[in-house]
Amino acid sequence: MSSTTETTSAAAATSLALPARSPPPNNWTPVWTVQPSAPVPIAAREQQLSSILGDAGPLSEKCEVTERPGQPCCKDLKGEDERHLISPEVVRDIIVGLSDGLTVPFALTAGLSSIGSSHLVVTAGLAELLAGALSMGLGGYLASQAEIDHYRYLRRQTRARVLRSCGGEMEREVHDILGPLGVKESRSRLITENLREVEEDLRRGSSSSVEAKKTLRQRLNRLKVCGRGAEEEGAQQEANDMGLAAFLLKFGEGMEDVPTSRLWISAITIGLSYFIGGLVPLVPYMANTTAQTGLIISACVTAAVLFVFGGVKTYFTGARGGWGGYLYGATSTMVVGGVAAGAAYGLVRALESNGSSSY
Repeated sequence: MSSTTETTSAAAATSLALPARSPPPNNWTPVWTVQPSAPVPIAAREQQLSSILGDAGPLSEKCEVTERPGQPCCKDLKGEDERHLISPEVVRDIIVGLSDGLTVPFALTAGLSSIGSSHLVVTAGLAELLAGALSMGLGGYLASQAEIDHYRYLRRQTRARVLRSCGGEMEREVHDILGPLGVKESRSRLITENLREVEEDLRRGSSSSVEAKKTLRQRLNRLKVCGRGAEEEGAQQEANDMGLAAFLLKFGEGMEDVPTSRLWISAITIGLSYFIGGLVPLVPYMANTTAQTGLIISACVTAAVLFVFGGVKTYFTGARGGWGGYLYGATSTMVVGGVAAGAAYGLVRALESNGSSSY
């Protein structure tokens, strides 16, 4: 009897219903989440970054000179070798024009002076000078045009690749550029998202693209990844310098857009430099009736100009400074011009002697 009672009690115990569970409150957070973690939106990341840097103040007002009373501002400090360099494109064109102008006409006139006719030297020198200046100018124009076409083709290809690529691939490419510079992966991802957002705004022509440009430029201005400003290149150039495609082109491929004005600037700079440089060895022949006397004066004047030009070129191109650096640049430029002139003079003398012996 007792065993039957125990069995019935056990069965009744196993069939007892659990008490009803009340619904969780609205602010209740589970210990273990059952939902996949969603990526943090860019707006939330920007808010977190703003909260971290909220007390730092704007970059325009950030300076440690107030913490170091009596000390000058770091912007007022100068290094040991401070030079005012010219645009490398302009310097390159001037060097190409002057180097050829001082070397080629001098070599030609030196070779023709062996014939003995000063009039022939001047006539041939002027003809070569005009033809060479036009040829060099057109060459500079066509070279700049080819550079513009090459860049615009790569820009179209890069923009198309950015549109068809996933976010992960773009993050890897951006981090491949910024990672070796010491930028952490988390920050390079944030930069990628900002750049992609600007790229999308520019593609859609959204009204928010202007504000996105300003925000991106303020954040990355110190990293120099935003290109030139609208004050320099205009609104269209501003748009071409913004976004992920422009970033990959400038820092991944090492290429920048060439303005259209560069075509004429390059042509005029190279042509005028060649013409001015070519007049230097030609003027002594105009002032002397004897070709040999003109050759001696032309050689001395051209050597002096090449020497000075080599030193000036070393200064404005940022090469190794000091007396040793300037002396090396001046001497090497003068030697190159002298070797070219000597080779031309010797070749004409050899041809003249062979022609005389054949007759």
